[in-house]
Amino acid sequence: MKMTSEQHRQAALDLTRAELEAKAIAQLATTWPGMDLDDAYAVQREVIAMRMAQGAKLRGHKVGLTSKAMQRSAGIDEPDYGHLLDDMFRADGDTLQAARFIVPRIEVELAFVLGRPLAGPGVTLFDVLRATEFVTPALELIDGRSHYPRTIVDNVADNAACGAVILGNRAFGPTEVDLRWVGAMLYKNAQVEETGLAAGVLGNPALGVVWLANRLATFGTTLETGHVVLAGSFTRPVPVAAGDAIHADFGPLGSVACRFV
Repeated sequence: MKMTSEQHRQAALDLTRAELEAKAIAQLATTWPGMDLDDAYAVQREVIAMRMAQGAKLRGHKVGLTSKAMQRSAGIDEPDYGHLLDDMFRADGDTLQAARFIVPRIEVELAFVLGRPLAGPGVTLFDVLRATEFVTPALELIDGRSHYPRTIVDNVADNAACGAVILGNRAFGPTEVDLRWVGAMLYKNAQVEETGLAAGVLGNPALGVVWLANRLATFGTTLETGHVVLAGSFTRPVPVAAGDAIHADFGPLGSVACRFV
């Protein structure tokens, strides 16, 4: 049985409380056995509406589960997405409080910053390249407000596990380089933990933005000028804790770093 609107709201309240207290709740798929993907996105929208009612501003979206391996592990055949709010953003080199999060992990991504709106359906790769003002290296801190292991409905309802976004300070045009071949080395405490190529995101990270624009069109939502889109991770998530220093080296395209206390 599908969830009711009141159940969507209750699940959103539970997730919001978990984030505030930095204490995971039971898996939503266990608490609400009939929960499906539509329910999960409805819960996510409730969470974001609650945050925005408290003053948070929408600054973009993230795309997750972009690799085939991650999709198979989640039992789905397409990515998922979440919302990026202004209070999630941190600057390159910032210090984050590890205790604010439950199971913090870091992923390496490219962030697309839009110079014009993108509205699906029918958005293509070339539409994304034309609409993107610049691309910059980024780190996404992912976190889980419900217990692991989680199903896809738990991840989607939990705003696709987004906890924080750290943007680099080097920008480049979307056609200055072949985005597929953008590579990065992720260091934790001066040791290489992960390496990857951006082609790991659907073959081209711009295709993550394509998917998002067309997926959001089903809700009548447009990607807005100035909004940031995290196109998807091309490394495995690396756990972090107090005392860790993170540095992602994108070679000639710059770097992005943060540390945890």
